[in-house]
Parts: sequence; structure tokens; C-alpha cells
Amino acid sequence: MKKRLSNLTIANVPAVIPGYDRRAITPGIVHLGVGAFHRAHQAAYVDACLADGEGDWGIVGVSLRSPDTRDALKPQDGLYTLAIRDSAGEQLQVIGSIQSLLVAPEDPGAVLAALTDPRIRIVTLTITEKAYLRAADGTLDSAHPDIVHDLANSGSPKTAHGFLAEALARRSIAGTPPFTVLCCDNLPANGATLHRLLIEFAKLRDADLGRYVADEVAFPSSMVDRIVPATTDADRARIADELGLEDAWPVMTEPFRQWVIEDRFPAGRPAWEKFGVTMVEDVRPFEDMKLRLLNGAHSGIAYLGLLGGHATVDRAFADPAIRQFVDRLWAEAIPTLPQDAGLDTSAYTAELADRFSNTALAHRTAQIANDGSQKLPQRIVASALARLEAGLLPEHLSLVVAAWIAACAARGGPLPE
Repeated sequence: MKKRLSNLTIANVPAVIPGYDRRAITPGIVHLGVGAFHRAHQAAYVDACLADGEGDWGIVGVSLRSPDTRDALKPQDGLYTLAIRDSAGEQLQVIGSIQSLLVAPEDPGAVLAALTDPRIRIVTLTITEKAYLRAADGTLDSAHPDIVHDLANSGSPKTAHGFLAEALARRSIAGTPPFTVLCCDNLPANGATLHRLLIEFAKLRDADLGRYVADEVAFPSSMVDRIVPATTDADRARIADELGLEDAWPVMTEPFRQWVIEDRFPAGRPAWEKFGVTMVEDVRPFEDMKLRLLNGAHSGIAYLGLLGGHATVDRAFADPAIRQFVDRLWAEAIPTLPQDAGLDTSAYTAELADRFSNTALAHRTAQIANDGSQKLPQRIVASALARLEAGLLPEHLSLVVAAWIAACAARGGPLPE
């Protein structure tokens, strides 16, 4: 049996390894939702900053639900392999930016201790759309059992809202400046959306806390983009053969990556722009383009692909009927984007077509199809409503919603929502 990837075994692996002394790194970021996407995206950018000498931005990873990531990575000292794949081959990189891993249900006190550490200046989130616990009208679902629990048990929260509010309250009492909250989920105006939800939650706890969150805490919006399929046992076996070491949870991804962030960080931030991050005043044009063209097309490909018997995105996109559908979907969505923002939609959709055709990723349509009720409003419905307001029909946009309904019905029960 092969040895495990770890600080002790990393030196001679045939991969790019962290170019810094991990023992000298101190934490500056807490990340809520330490899943595969975070490990392929934000953690990789931070890894580059650490290698550039910014040693005070290590990551404390927090799982709000399952211990699986912690259990896989703790014996590996937080190390994992990022496999960057396309039709030309695969590049392996070992990422070392995650210093420690916590599981909130097991020890909420440890999570709160991390969040109140004065060294922590940024909290990032990738918790998926449904974890924001919004009601149908977009406001906080204050009747949700987890919200009710957190309002009554501030010292042992279950939700991101509860952890953020309690940590900010404790920092305020202690005289510690607030951290910046950086949402990295696929929500429209994600920073502003989370800010509004957390103000609502905090006001339910205490009016003064609500005012503090409203007036003193920065919530820049961001747009993130990288395709990250679920890791399979075949992936684990292949990576182990290539490394000569076992890695319990490597992450598969594509060469393309993008991160656009509103530059509002009162407590400081890493120099992400050195490594390709775009820092802007207003992320909305980039966000709309990504949600409506990439994510919208992804949902259409997923549901039509499932109905057509295509297990992966590349196979579905190679179907001439689905490819034609995607082109027509884009033609409907593009006019709904800001026309004065300088967006090059032709180049963007051409690049998307190449990414969707990446046979090396094997991005499963069933993975993308999950949580459709949470995803479609911003991916599809927003474009459809914009067309209707302009007196135009959303024919292909409507078909995505119909395909979602048909895919749910074809399962004989709801897709995981």
C-alpha cells in the first residue's frame, strides 16, 4: 500500500509543490464550505500568494455539514492534489494553503474561535445557493428550523448566518475590527445579497448588532468561474499512480479560471491581482455574463443531456441538437446583458464552447442538475424576465425550465433540491 501525501512525503512527488515553508504560514482567512470548488479556485489563488511571500493569509477551512473533507485531508496535513486537465494532458499541483480543517457540527466553538481570531481579516464562502436560506421573495427564511435554532442558540450555530453574526458580535465586544465577508457563490450581487440577509438575521437577534453589520462590515461581491467535476475513485487511483502516493481527495479541474472581485477590503487582502484576479468597482456586468451565459447554458445542457441519455457535458454538447440549442439560448440571453459594460460576449461564448467540449473533465450532467430550484432563477428566469420586459419571447430559456421539470418527472421523484 502506498504512503499518504503529507508534509513528510511531499518532497519528491512528480508535481508542482508549495513553494514556501508551510510551518511559517499564519492564518488570515476562514473559508466556510471547504468543498471541491473552493479547493480548485480560492485556495489555489491563495497558494500562489503564499508562494509570493504573503505568509499571513493561510486558510482555516470549515465544513458546515459533513466531516468528509476533514477526514480525508487531516492525515495529509491539509495537502491535496489539484489535477488540471484538458485534451492535451494533465498537470498536477499540490496545494498547501489550507492550514487546518474544522467541522462545525462537531465543534461550533472551535469555528467561532477561529472567526474571532484577530488575525482573521477575510471570511470567504462557497456554501451553495440553497444554504443562504432565502424565502421565495428573496428575504431571509426566518421560519427555517436552522435559523430558528441559531437565534435561540447563538453559541452553537448551524448556519453561516449564525456563525457570522455571533463572530461579528464577539469581535465588536472585544474591540477587534470586523473581518471582510467575501461571498463566492453563484448568487446575483452575491455580496450585497449576503449583506442584506445577515442584516435581517442580526436584527432578529439584536437591533444594535443589525446596525453594526449594516454599517461596519464590508461585503464585496465577486464572480467566480472554474469547472470542477466530482472526483471519482478512478481519479483517485490515477492520481495515486502518478504521484506514487495516496491522496484521499484530489480535485479535478480545467485550465481556465476567473475571479472578479469588488475591491473593498478595509482590513486588507492578498495581492490576488498578481495572479490573474480582476479587481473592480462593480462586479455586476461580469456576474450577469457568467450566470446567464455559462451557468444558464450549463443548466440547459444538464437537463437536456439527462433526458437525452448523455452522462457528461462534453457528450451532451457534442449532440448537434443540444449544441444548436445552446447557441440559440445564448442569442436570447446576450441582449439582456448590460450593453455599455464592454463585455466581449462573442469571445466569451467561443471560449465556453471550448470548455464545454473538454473531454478530459467528464463533468457529469447529473451533478449540475442538482438544486435546480435554487439555480434557475438567476441563471434562466432573470434573462427570461428581461426579454419579456423588452417585448421579446424567451423561447429557449423557457425550454430549460421545461427540461428541468421533465428531468424531475423522469426520475420518478424530485431531483436533489
